Amino acid sequence: MKTLVAVFSASGVTKRVGEEIARVSGGDFFEIVPAEKYTNADLNYMNSRSRSSVEMNDPSARPAIAGRVSDMDSYDTVIIGFPIWWGVAPRIIETFLESYDFSGKTIIPFCTSGGSGVGRSDTELHKNVSGNVKWGKGVQINRPNETTIRNWLDKAL
Repeated sequence: MKTLVAVFSASGVTKRVGEEIARVSGGDFFEIVPAEKYTNADLNYMNSRSRSSVEMNDPSARPAIAGRVSDMDSYDTVIIGFPIWWGVAPRIIETFLESYDFSGKTIIPFCTSGGSGVGRSDTELHKNVSGNVKWGKGVQINRPNETTIRNWLDKAL
């Protein structure tokens, strides 16, 4: 079984957790980088006109991604990580999920969050993937802790 850990991280927290998940699982790591990086002003959720607020209030927003996974077909399992924005995954995760054919793969989400858990973000992502996909249960992991990650992976994989 070949695993990819694909992560979008605005502040670095999710990236650190994703790198540890890749290490513990023996998977490859891919950072989902926006074509236009987010500035601190873009991430100001208190400003209704900030880029992140505008994107999250527009269900059709699909921020562009700078790179692609060159060999997505070679992966059996894709662990996808993201921070929670407005109770769900950032729109760039929808861009990522809509950019590939995940038929026959297992997708397992994880999130980081300062204030809320996985919530509905786990099941909301199902709408962005077509085909025969197996979904693992999403989990919140805020720190790169090997024991926590191993326990989760033992159940999820």
